Amino acid sequence: MPFAGPVVVLGSAPKSHKPTGLDGTYRIISVNASQLALQSWGIDAPDVTLMGYNEVEGTNTSAVEVRRVLAGKRTGALYVLAWRHGRERLEAGLKAIGYGCDEAHIVDRYQRIALLHKVSGRLNLELDAETKCSNGIIAVLFALYNGATAVIISGINPHSAGHVYNGVNLARKHVRMDAETLARLVSLGYPIYTADPQVSEAIGLPLWQGIDHDGVRT
Repeated sequence: MPFAGPVVVLGSAPKSHKPTGLDGTYRIISVNASQLALQSWGIDAPDVTLMGYNEVEGTNTSAVEVRRVLAGKRTGALYVLAWRHGRERLEAGLKAIGYGCDEAHIVDRYQRIALLHKVSGRLNLELDAETKCSNGIIAVLFALYNGATAVIISGINPHSAGHVYNGVNLARKHVRMDAETLARLVSLGYPIYTADPQVSEAIGLPLWQGIDHDGVRT
């Protein structure tokens, strides 16, 4: 899925902000159930959704809440990460949730590893939760790999707790690896910004100011 302009990656941190200048030329990638925040932006559905395998059938609190929030909603292209049970079972799971998509793709562990390596030059075998990147960072890598001219993250804060779609305030995993990966991508010169002032202050990402009249992204 090639991109030809700026891409917003919307994560599920409790606080997110609509990027300055957001219009129809931007593409939106949501993560798990983060598309809940799009309602306040006046947008019905994201262009792409990345979802963990556990969100489809998992029984923990977060997975149950994801399914509740996604019931009756849809996306453009859905990418389910690390799904191991075949397409038929995935389609049945999505139908049970009531979540629609134009197309569904299964992304295995080796494809995740290859994506990180191609974009960042870093080899990460994902041996445990602490050494894996979150799905939000995988979405950033996906956008960069597919040609995004700028990636604006919103609702992605490696240091926050909780999720926008539940009030349980669950601790977030992948904190160290997410922060390290973002820092590496910036050091490599990738055009990564944040729409969230507190994230800009906390981890040093430039705050997205929109596109000026000369077409320059700032």
